[in-house]
Amino acid sequence: MFPSGKWKLTLDPKLSGRIRLSQGGDVDLSCLDIVSVSTSKALLWHTVEIRARGRTDNLSSLSGDASEQLAADLHAFINTHLFDLIGTETDHLLDVDTRLRAITEGNRQYLAQADLGRAIASVPGSAAAALSHPLLDPQLMPAGLKASLPASFAMLTDPGVRHAYNEAFVAAELRKFQPFFDDLDGRSFSDQQREACIRLEDNNLLVASAGSGKSATMVGKVAYVLERQLYRPDEILLLAFNKSAADELRTRIARQLQIEESALECRVTTFHALGRGIIKDVEGRPPQLANWVDHPAGEARVIEEIIRHLVETDPEFARLWSDLLVVHPKADIPTEVFDTEADYRRYVSDRLRKGEATIGSLAGVIVKSLQEQKIVNWLWLHSVAFEYERQLAVEEDDGTVRHLHPDFYYPLTDTVHEHFALNADGTSPFANYVQHAESKRQAYRRKEIDFFETTSAQASGETLLTTLEAELARRAVHFQRKSYAEITKAVDPVVIKHYHKLISTCIKHIRASHLTLDMLLERAGTLHDKQRAKLYARVVWMITQGYSQKLEETRRIDFDSMIADAVRLVETGQYQSPYSLILVDEFQDISEPRANLIKALKQQKAFSKVFAVGDDWQSIYRFAGSDITIFTQFEANFGASWQGRLEQTYRCNQLIAETTATFVQRNPEQITKSVRSTRPAIPRSIRVIPIDDERGRPEFAQACHRLLERLDIALGSIAEQWRSEPDAKLKVLVLWRYNLLDPFGGIPPSFANTEVSGQSFHRAKGLEADYTVLLDVSEGDYGVPSRIEDDELLNLVIPQPETFAYAEERRLFYVALTRASRGVYLITNSRQPSRYIRELCEIAGDEVRYETIEGAALRQCPVCLVGQMVEKRNKNGTVFHGCNQFPGCRHSEGVPAQSTAHLHRRA
Repeated sequence: MFPSGKWKLTLDPKLSGRIRLSQGGDVDLSCLDIVSVSTSKALLWHTVEIRARGRTDNLSSLSGDASEQLAADLHAFINTHLFDLIGTETDHLLDVDTRLRAITEGNRQYLAQADLGRAIASVPGSAAAALSHPLLDPQLMPAGLKASLPASFAMLTDPGVRHAYNEAFVAAELRKFQPFFDDLDGRSFSDQQREACIRLEDNNLLVASAGSGKSATMVGKVAYVLERQLYRPDEILLLAFNKSAADELRTRIARQLQIEESALECRVTTFHALGRGIIKDVEGRPPQLANWVDHPAGEARVIEEIIRHLVETDPEFARLWSDLLVVHPKADIPTEVFDTEADYRRYVSDRLRKGEATIGSLAGVIVKSLQEQKIVNWLWLHSVAFEYERQLAVEEDDGTVRHLHPDFYYPLTDTVHEHFALNADGTSPFANYVQHAESKRQAYRRKEIDFFETTSAQASGETLLTTLEAELARRAVHFQRKSYAEITKAVDPVVIKHYHKLISTCIKHIRASHLTLDMLLERAGTLHDKQRAKLYARVVWMITQGYSQKLEETRRIDFDSMIADAVRLVETGQYQSPYSLILVDEFQDISEPRANLIKALKQQKAFSKVFAVGDDWQSIYRFAGSDITIFTQFEANFGASWQGRLEQTYRCNQLIAETTATFVQRNPEQITKSVRSTRPAIPRSIRVIPIDDERGRPEFAQACHRLLERLDIALGSIAEQWRSEPDAKLKVLVLWRYNLLDPFGGIPPSFANTEVSGQSFHRAKGLEADYTVLLDVSEGDYGVPSRIEDDELLNLVIPQPETFAYAEERRLFYVALTRASRGVYLITNSRQPSRYIRELCEIAGDEVRYETIEGAALRQCPVCLVGQMVEKRNKNGTVFHGCNQFPGCRHSEGVPAQSTAHLHRRA
């Protein structure tokens, strides 16, 4: 379960300022060479990471408390040695005093610990080296030693002194550079943007908001440090996550500096290009990348090929993979997790595709629960004949006939099988259910019917299917397993596609974190559907092995391998980093391998700094390997830091900005921000349009086109209010969760007053429009939030899974909502409106308008907030208004007498 190899760490003052690490051999590390000590959580344990000049060591297999204690002990041991050096070698302290006075006089620059360290690093002797050490902790320094040092040393030993100095410097710099910031990158910077440009701690995180000008701030940061001559251009590295973002940053920086892009000496690149360049510089040739890594479709084909090969060559894999597809398409959460039957029904409903009201199975039978679906699919897989809920007449003691509908009937053996929603202690989360189950048992016994039962507890305990198989085998039922061809023909392609996407994500995490099968199986035991999780763990491990083997056979690497190789070359000193200032865009999308590359570059070159910009509210790429905790726990990952905010948005009007900010912050793990807009609130600029048709299946494409036509006409009628040029059009962005909802078939319609485009929620990130139209904001597997994306199997590979339900889906909805400046239209299934719509109504109240596709106002249910009040009649013919979400919402209101009289006269 744990990594191979053991380690031992010796902290002994007799080792003359060294620590001894025994891990496959002894190595002594000088305290002066250790540049960082940090802790991190792996899949099953915590790790202490020790970074020294030319090497990185990880001490694994620790509990959380043990890792924190070890890191603290290391930190204290190193500082004790540093204090000894400072106290015993006093010959050069006057030189240090001179350097400190020189750098602090006149309040000429922002001073981070690294700046002080750089100033005194050239002073000879161990005391100066100790004073400039990145791990020097003034809070641990003995009072007597502090008192013996010159007054200028307070900048090193008293954090309050340096803080006061920097606060005064920032205030003065804001005044001095006001004209500079008043016209930067084509705009006047906000106060927060200006401060972010000036601040230069060792580690910096700028927490932005949607539309707050984070890219402009990066441009401004580069322009400012070059204007102040704090760095040479070739010492500055800017990292983006894709080529288009890097190209845009490069263009904007060159324009701001008034030079040609080809003359720009700052390096603006992607992580992948940087990794490739590092390997080429050291090895003399670029790495050979696998031909599929540039395109998700190519990776998907490779995974399909690996699965197909394993199915054909490995019978065990073929069996496991088939069981996963047929019997375990989705997680089965135990019924005991739910408080009421209504909660369980809601959970089941959440997992129904396209709003279906029943649960289908491969046998073509409609069943009532996911566990029944599992049983039916298993029976289908093994070709067992059965009837579902066949009516059975049972005579009671008083002679009356009672009609029962057992869950399963096996005609070949005349056997009845009931699957009861009972916990291990015999209780049930559903009212009167235990009595109902016992009544059925007694009826079968009286009639002497061959009967057996299974329970939800067996599903939780991983014995449901083995019990079923044993009971049927005892009755000599013959099993004939379906062929793989029959299975793939019958299984919904969406299930296969979901598993392929999930496998792709897990492969990245498994390879990046060096996970083992034992680790995956151990983690599987902590999930709700343990049987499915253990089955999947074996499947994804075998596929990952096949993936790695394919890379080895072709002598190719993928992007993660390339980044890992680059990290190794930097950490071992084979690559010498020229970068003193590293800026990272879209930091919320950071993954562990990329974070390791940033750390390696920063730690290798002394006194370098990191400035990361991003918005944790827009972290939506978990499937690509991103880890939001690297952002939200920035200081734990990178060390002491300054964290700033960009809370002024230039995009959304205040109503949208304020409502969406409150919505996304309902997850307490998101970093708190108070977003304000430069655009005043537009009343009722969030609109909900419930749609339906006679068959109960909304036509979202048709509704979208009708709304676009209406919007174009309405905007044309007030064109004088917004049209600044004769040919100007307002931008309308139509967004959908999955591409199968694309209403345009890739070709958006043309209108006189609006320019329409369409994208998925994910691809819309970074875009903006006047209006957005969100399609199918409804409950369901493929709705909003999407249930299939929150598969608990991801927790097998993510070190710190998010506990807030659908956390990433919430952020994705936030991204979709915040593309608009003027207004948002949410088109929803009137029968299954998204829970997120209710939340928006709770937050914004009457500012959320319900209307028809033609724009007529609808009366919102005051209780459930997502339904509409419609006219109904009871059994007596009395007219009343009731919520159309009945029976989910039972709110009703009487109709005033005058209104009913009018109805009678009209009739």
